[in-house]
Amino acid sequence: MAQEVRGVVAPGKNEPVRLETILVPDPGPGEAVVKVQACGVCHTDLHYKQGGINDDFPFLLGHEASGVVESVGEGVTDVAPGDFVVLNWRAVCGSCRACLRGRPQYCFNTHNARQKMTLKDGTELSPALGIGAFADKTLVAAGQCTKVDPGVAPAVAGLLGCGVMAGIGAAINTGGVGRGDAVAVIGCGGVGDAAVVGARLAGAAKIIAVDIDDRKLETARTMGATHTVNSRTTDPVEAVRELTGGFGADVVIDAVGRPETYRQAFYARDLAGTVVLVGVPTPEMTLELPLLDVFGRGGALKSSWYGDCLPSRDFPMLIDLHQQGRIDLGAFVTETIGIDEVERAFDRMHAGDVLRSVVVL
Repeated sequence: MAQEVRGVVAPGKNEPVRLETILVPDPGPGEAVVKVQACGVCHTDLHYKQGGINDDFPFLLGHEASGVVESVGEGVTDVAPGDFVVLNWRAVCGSCRACLRGRPQYCFNTHNARQKMTLKDGTELSPALGIGAFADKTLVAAGQCTKVDPGVAPAVAGLLGCGVMAGIGAAINTGGVGRGDAVAVIGCGGVGDAAVVGARLAGAAKIIAVDIDDRKLETARTMGATHTVNSRTTDPVEAVRELTGGFGADVVIDAVGRPETYRQAFYARDLAGTVVLVGVPTPEMTLELPLLDVFGRGGALKSSWYGDCLPSRDFPMLIDLHQQGRIDLGAFVTETIGIDEVERAFDRMHAGDVLRSVVVL
């Protein structure tokens, strides 16, 4: 029997979000109902609200979440009621060409719950990234549930569901940052600061944080940046080159996702260096680069999708590192808020006042 719970819904493009009663069905085969304990307010949710992802309104927002499995459907064996989990949007299929080649982090057939959550009048909801976790409970594919140590605070654990994992993975998994490397990170919001943390964890010798906001640059320093560049007043390409002996960084991570920041990343890297795009562009954006420069500079231009993570491998590892004191995931939590404060959290995000607001249920 479907359960009535509260959920944050984006009814239409750029319209204020609303707290609505939603219906969560019992889990079907391969599905699970999760009682949400915490969910971060991610910039991707704002993209959904603004119509920057697609126009499948109304959206049930929220995806950066942790909680406890309440019930599971037929055939589910990997998780059970009572398990503490982080929700992920990469439920690997195990049978596509990437999975069969031993590269499940690139799974081409990730899946979500088959059933739809709805409003009380029957209107079907589109859950953000197949999760929809600004809600007391949500229905997901069981493969979207990754078990982690229940000793970690839910507000901290949930951040691995998107932004923190995307940034750390962009540095380690996609960028392949190694010991002694010089790394530049353009854009020091939650994802960019996580990339700084990932670069430090990987042993980078020099980590250059680039942003237009001195407050964000100071936060990046607390996360491990060795140098900062305010690109509002300083040419970031020239600054990165100056800080790297005139050569450029070994790895440059664009955590903004705009054509101008991508061009900065492209020219701020050393010859044969790597550019990693982890910031999310909007559909109308295009990029133009001289093809001769692409050829002549060599190296690699990569896109990082979810930090190229494998949740079953990476989430528990990062929780362990947090509990060992080797990384401080709690530093990303600026504030905890109620489920009725998501619209205000979007305003604070847009103003650059927070790394993460986290809804605690």
